[in-house]
Amino acid sequence: MNREGRQRAWRRGWSAETLCAIALRLRGYRILSRRLRTPVGEIDILARRGRILAVVEVKAREDFASAAESVTDRQKQRLIRAAGWVVSGRPDLASLALRFDVMLVAPRRLPRHVVDAWRADAQWLQSRGNISW
Repeated sequence: MNREGRQRAWRRGWSAETLCAIALRLRGYRILSRRLRTPVGEIDILARRGRILAVVEVKAREDFASAAESVTDRQKQRLIRAAGWVVSGRPDLASLALRFDVMLVAPRRLPRHVVDAWRADAQWLQSRGNISW
């Protein structure tokens, strides 16, 4: 992809994430971070509502079906590792229930929020000790 294509993709991603952050705020979530970079991966949106810490992956495509299909197992594992890294460095977040959500974005449509889209592997969760998942 050339420079212009990368810039266009970056703008499309930023716009989709902004739209999703607004939608989450309207649903009572507090946005803790956007485009949170960790040594093990990037989290598009980290949000909190009550005792829930939501790690939100944003996918923008031409339709909701292709957006949903674009979430790969490798991305899920990367997000699980990134969430573990964030929580391990933030004791204030360690007591929250961690949830992995996806927000799907398609042109001229409101974002679709898929709550609890996947769960971390039970063995991995046990290795995290007292973190509430």
